[in-house]
Amino acid sequence: MRRSHAVAGILAALLLGYGALDVYDVVPGVLTRDQPVPAPTQAAPTAGRTAGPSVTVPTVDAAAAPLRPASASAPIPDPAAVAAHLRAVLRDPGLGPAPGVVVRDAFTGQVLLERGEDRPRVPASTAKLLTALAVGTTLDPHAAFPTTVVRGAGASDIVLVAGGDTMLAGGKGDPTAVEGHAGLGDLAGQVAQALLPTGTSTVRLRLDTSYARGARWAPGWAEADIAAGYTGGVSMLGLAGQRAVPGKPAPRDPEAATAAAFVAALAQLGITAKLMPQGTWSTPAPAGAAVLGRVESAPVGDVLALSLDDSDNALTEGLARQAAVKAGDAPTFAAAVAFVRRAVAGKGVDLTGTTLKDTSGLTPGQAIPPRVLSDVLQLGTDGSLPSLQDTVARLPVAGLSGTLHDRFLARNTHAVAGIARAKTGTLTGASAMAGTVIDADGRILSYVVLADRLPAGVGTLTARAALDRFVAALATCGCG
Repeated sequence: MRRSHAVAGILAALLLGYGALDVYDVVPGVLTRDQPVPAPTQAAPTAGRTAGPSVTVPTVDAAAAPLRPASASAPIPDPAAVAAHLRAVLRDPGLGPAPGVVVRDAFTGQVLLERGEDRPRVPASTAKLLTALAVGTTLDPHAAFPTTVVRGAGASDIVLVAGGDTMLAGGKGDPTAVEGHAGLGDLAGQVAQALLPTGTSTVRLRLDTSYARGARWAPGWAEADIAAGYTGGVSMLGLAGQRAVPGKPAPRDPEAATAAAFVAALAQLGITAKLMPQGTWSTPAPAGAAVLGRVESAPVGDVLALSLDDSDNALTEGLARQAAVKAGDAPTFAAAVAFVRRAVAGKGVDLTGTTLKDTSGLTPGQAIPPRVLSDVLQLGTDGSLPSLQDTVARLPVAGLSGTLHDRFLARNTHAVAGIARAKTGTLTGASAMAGTVIDADGRILSYVVLADRLPAGVGTLTARAALDRFVAALATCGCG
């Protein structure tokens, strides 16, 4: 009974996203924020060689129904037929020599295709799937991160207490949004309502940043990546709209930026706040202090989904740190890595061959066998872990959302737009995808493709296009 409910649940969640058929008007945007990569160059054709892959990907008849309904009763593909169907696309030069591949039936876990499944490979941001499992099974997905203001030691002292929300709106919060769900304007309003009737209009404000306080930057992160906006620092307090994006780095001191915004919000309501020195910020607020105001973030599950949708390294690391702290570990990058390994292994995933140095996939020198990522996906697609099931069902949708919003736009892959979901990964010399897709018979399949041996002449966009063609070929497989 539990299995049938799980299958029904994931079908409903997947089909909700797959029903987006207006993706044909999506305009290409910025690249994924996983890691900076050199712009691909167009090499001139040489004798005996064509300029581009000679792979023909099956396409869907334009007159056919745009989506076939997914069904647990659809036939499971025949492994031999899958191998034959994907043989050509696996030789795509854009995947480099011998990419690591695992394709499975999503409901039963039956392996349909494996290539180099046990060889440790560069996962890039697909490593975030391991973090998602660990976070989703430790933090309550329905809980929220609070930001509070309490009375300080003195009669006119107040303390803004960080609680893990790094996406606070500067003004009013938007209850329908994830980023900007809670607002400093709302928090200031509560504080003003508590203080002004008592005649208090001037206060001293300090911050309490003691919650999950640790290093801001992982030891292996390159300064160039930080400066370029490929990751922000890990903090427990920050403003909406200030997350790192390529070309726009995050503030080096998000706590100070948040404090300034809160002072401004109080000023609009007639309260003058003098911000105390940063040296006092690590001191916890007085025990049992009266609460003057409180706002809460979007649910943890929504924040986790956003971190994967945007492949936000700092947001992912912050969630991992908070989950590690809840599990009794220290608020350090090393402790978060150990926590993720322990949590994933605790769910029965064999981590042999896995090397993790952070929980976002950004640090060089990390490796995960494709089999490990496939095993993690399986726990989310067969209903074994409801929290991970929700995460997998909310991964970016091809041609529509997140890091896939500008993918699957080519003529020979566009038929898959709105059907495939995936967590992407990109580092210099490596490109990856791990997710789900509905095949031509209506069966949901999971797939992992790690191409980490890309030749120097294969640029990022070329590799991504090859990955898109692989998923398109898998979707057009009527191999049952």
